[in-house]
Amino acid sequence: MDLTGKTALITGASRGIGAATARLFAAAGAHVALAARDRDAIATLAAEIGPRAIVTPCDISRYDEVQGAVDACISATGRLDILIGNAGVIDPITPLAEADPEAWGKAVDINLKGVFHGMRAAMPVMRDQGGGTIITVSSGAAHSPLEGWSQYCAAKAGAAMLTRSAHLEGAPMGLRVMGLSPGTVATDMQRRIRASGVNPVSTLNWSDHIPPEWPAKALLWMCGPEADPWRGEEISLRDPEIRQKAGVA
Repeated sequence: MDLTGKTALITGASRGIGAATARLFAAAGAHVALAARDRDAIATLAAEIGPRAIVTPCDISRYDEVQGAVDACISATGRLDILIGNAGVIDPITPLAEADPEAWGKAVDINLKGVFHGMRAAMPVMRDQGGGTIITVSSGAAHSPLEGWSQYCAAKAGAAMLTRSAHLEGAPMGLRVMGLSPGTVATDMQRRIRASGVNPVSTLNWSDHIPPEWPAKALLWMCGPEADPWRGEEISLRDPEIRQKAGVA
């Protein structure tokens, strides 16, 4: 994939899948806007990537900050072609009957409302420029409940429906909207899951998880026309056919 001349906004870009995606997209020629709460981490990554990187500190649970990140893309490059909605949190991992309502709600603000905020800020820009791609990083948790993960499962299920809704409304505008379910990935989130000792995912060995570069490659492939048959759908990186197409088989 050649992304020369394209601008991509990547949420959760400070580490894991987001950072790997930023590196890969920049190597493919894109300008990459790095959105995350950790200003120092994205500044360090931007220094590594070079002049193609735009530092956009952003809490995706706050719409005005997400709109500010989109505005920064327009100010820097005059366009926004790709939105990767990757930011997410797993905490609180807790039984539903014991969950702290405030902490539960804050997590949903990130995992669900954050996806909406990105779509809401990006879609008018993409509509006015005649097209764009929006990809949300989903999870198998969107479709199967897991003990202790009530907020994560519920939010990811909601985000999957947002993907379908954005496709329904965005396709006539020339927007390509999809989701990627990467499976379990070797990131800091998996360390937190393992430390919790809750549900079978916490018992997986580190070698069972795929590296963050794999979903990054899948996201790059999804930005091209070969992925058009999956518009409006959620692609699973556990699917051997998808792995082959993404180049990680």
